Amino acid sequence: MTNVTDIVFTPFVPWPLWLALALVAALALAYAGYRRAPGTGWRGLAIAALLLGLADPTFVREERDQLPDIVTVVLDESPSQAIGDRMKTAEQAVAALEAKLGKQKDLEVRVVRAGKVDASALVGREGQGTQLFTALADAIADVPRERVAGSIFVTDGQVHDIPGDGAWRLGGPLHVLLTGHPDERDRRLVVEQVPTYGIVGRKLELRVRVEDDAVPAGSRANARVMLRLDGGDAVPYSVPVGTARVIPFELDHGGQTVVEIEVDGGAQELTLDNNRAIATINGVRDRLRVLLVSGEPHPGERTWRNLLKADPSVDLVHFTILRPPEKQDGTPVRELSLIAFPVRELFELKLKEFDLIVFDRHHRRGIIPLAYYSNIVDYVRGGGALLEAAGPQFASPLSLYRTPISQVLPSEPTGAVFERGFKPMLTSVGRRHPVTTALPGGDPDRPEWGRWFRMVEVNSDRGNTLMNGINEKPVLVLDRVGKGRVAQLLSDHAWLWTRGYEGGGPQAELLRRLAHWLMKEPDLEEEQIRTTTTGNRIEIERRSLSPEERSVTLTKPSGAKETLALGAAKDGAARTTIAVDEIGLYRLDDGNKSAVAAVGSANALELSDVRSTDKFLAPAVKASGGSIVRLASRAVPDVRRIRPGQDSAGPGWIGLVRSGSYVITGVSQLPLMPPYLVLILVVGALALGWRREGR
Repeated sequence: MTNVTDIVFTPFVPWPLWLALALVAALALAYAGYRRAPGTGWRGLAIAALLLGLADPTFVREERDQLPDIVTVVLDESPSQAIGDRMKTAEQAVAALEAKLGKQKDLEVRVVRAGKVDASALVGREGQGTQLFTALADAIADVPRERVAGSIFVTDGQVHDIPGDGAWRLGGPLHVLLTGHPDERDRRLVVEQVPTYGIVGRKLELRVRVEDDAVPAGSRANARVMLRLDGGDAVPYSVPVGTARVIPFELDHGGQTVVEIEVDGGAQELTLDNNRAIATINGVRDRLRVLLVSGEPHPGERTWRNLLKADPSVDLVHFTILRPPEKQDGTPVRELSLIAFPVRELFELKLKEFDLIVFDRHHRRGIIPLAYYSNIVDYVRGGGALLEAAGPQFASPLSLYRTPISQVLPSEPTGAVFERGFKPMLTSVGRRHPVTTALPGGDPDRPEWGRWFRMVEVNSDRGNTLMNGINEKPVLVLDRVGKGRVAQLLSDHAWLWTRGYEGGGPQAELLRRLAHWLMKEPDLEEEQIRTTTTGNRIEIERRSLSPEERSVTLTKPSGAKETLALGAAKDGAARTTIAVDEIGLYRLDDGNKSAVAAVGSANALELSDVRSTDKFLAPAVKASGGSIVRLASRAVPDVRRIRPGQDSAGPGWIGLVRSGSYVITGVSQLPLMPPYLVLILVVGALALGWRREGR
């Protein structure tokens, strides 16, 4: 605490008026003195007392508490600071600064650690990079600018929130203690362009560039870049260093695809973290082509047509065979058709253009040659999809099972057809399969849907039976054949659900899921690990037809592994959500299936360039009058207090402004010219002046 005294004037009239009165009085006294008027001195004393009284002088004594100035030390803890010995050097510099600053009087030291990021902090902010100026502004938000003695950054120089105009407005000089070395070299991968979505099966492109400081400019060096989709096999590409290269690829499924791009390490590397990048691309299917062949008109035919036509992404080709075999009159088939059935075009020339073939109550009629059925078998084994919705003809000698298609059908007809009511029941596998799990009204013991009244008896020793009917015989069977898929619906009465008979049932949903499973929609895979990334949280779902519990191994971007016990679930899916603390690619594996999850974006600004540099901070430092010191070549400088306007840096030292700010804790005042004293002086002086004049 200090005491300061002063004399303060608080005039009763404005100062301009006071000065005018004083000037008039001075002129009058000067004239009186010139004329040698008696009593001029006493009148001058009276006027002086009156003017002084109007000025109201007061003796003021203040009790002041000195306020400390504020210096903020901002320590950069961003990922680039973890390279080499940067962080160790930075910590030692901060400790030395705290010791030096602690010796200064009236100085408050604030140490702020900024830039440290984990997945929760970085996800969604990859484009912002290291935010040291933001951290500094937050640290001194409660401090008047005149009390800011200065700021000190301890960083590698990779700062990304520098004021755009280079102006310095936070008060005091900015000093930078730079970690790292001036001759650092690094190789890094830059993803210039990556699509956010793509059409499945269509060519996509991403543009990448490899930058390598160790490669001389103008050289023709190449680097090997590896491209990997969803953790699959890597495809190598040769990319010229310093030149953008377009890399083509294709998506093989809808939904999310995680793309990994990685370049081999260079001759000199600071870190390998910026040698790889990840991106998530949403795959969407182009218009799906479906061939629906109805063996004869029947009530369920329109159900299939309406279902497929309701989806705008489906191109449906539908043919109905109108002429039953018992109506043979010798007329050629082509002459009876409204449109000639293009057998060769459909089942030979353009067969592979279809994503799904549906045989609805179809049976042999001599229209499709056996060789074309063999083409369908090859189509399925090569990756196509076949759905047979069987009618009673499947149990007859004209059954499709009596053609080469039997090679891919999972069930064999016994020749019997049941013609009585039954409710399709979910099997133990059906309760877990995504095609039938959680169907509306599908209580495992007492389903709430209506009955069907016909089914074909079959024996099935392949595939998965999802629904049973009479005598627990299969009603819905799914199977994988080669690269393709086959489904059999062994009743032609599913349309009763659409009509609402006995309350109806989820026929549209069932058939939709069935068609999408056949066309390999990822959401309907029965054996899979699915991941959904939201911020720094990964939702993991393991789906399996096996009821046994199985753990999942999580491999982090750093290589650390963790075992996650998901348990089992009634609907065939076990789920958990985890929070992650690293940016990059996470791999999951349960010994059977694997998946990947990407946390972060393709180009994190923090890792775009990790070399130590002063070029970004130099404009702000110059504008503030501060200095830049590289710790690799110089020790931590001494600290001096300076007055405003003085040089704030010199050889071996940095300066912090001393503001002299204070707060007043007490005030005492004593008027020097109280009214009664003014009255006495004025009256007394005038009386003496009149007395002198009267002699």
